[in-house]
Amino acid sequence: MTAPGDDGATAPAADRTDRRALGLTVLGLLLSAGALWGAGAAEWFVLEVPTTTRGTVELGATGAQLQPAVTAVAALLVAAVAALVALSGIARRVLGVLVGLAGVAAVVLTLRLVAVPPSAVELASARSGLTAPNAPAGSGAVSATPWPWLAVAGGVVALAAAVLLVVREPRLPRLGARYAAPGTQAATTPTDPDRAAWERLDAGGDPTVGPREGEN
Repeated sequence: MTAPGDDGATAPAADRTDRRALGLTVLGLLLSAGALWGAGAAEWFVLEVPTTTRGTVELGATGAQLQPAVTAVAALLVAAVAALVALSGIARRVLGVLVGLAGVAAVVLTLRLVAVPPSAVELASARSGLTAPNAPAGSGAVSATPWPWLAVAGGVVALAAAVLLVVREPRLPRLGARYAAPGTQAATTPTDPDRAAWERLDAGGDPTVGPREGEN
């Protein structure tokens, strides 16, 4: 039994017209990737080291040197933008879960480093690849910069984009559908019998009989 005004056709499983949610997801992934990449290139911790010729100099180590996973997550998010266009259905949701886990990992690893800052030896080793015996002596205390919090913000944005992707996936447009191979739509779209009859008549066939084997 159909509602008034229905033509009896089966309604599609989901109306994939939510381009706004798709745009927000892509924007969130790009912003998160940019934030994580920028944070990874900036110095997270610095310390002052006295020298005999230059006086006291400031040494610092970047987020990528101290926590390489931050820039790795940024690269993953850029790849996720491309995958978002090509995938659909359950594959998109799996992608959303992976993005969410990557965002959580970036946040947790950064907060752990902020909670337990590296020592002067660890900072020098991360910055220059030095071993502990070659670390600068007589250095001051290690101080943090605001840049790790940009990485935290990037991870939170990635998690938000992942949640939006998983929740709204049934309504997100499948952008890859427009690049389907020729004949794919004809194979999956029901044929109008009246139109098919007229097409056979135009081709010189008899519309009252079914198509012969080998005819399209």
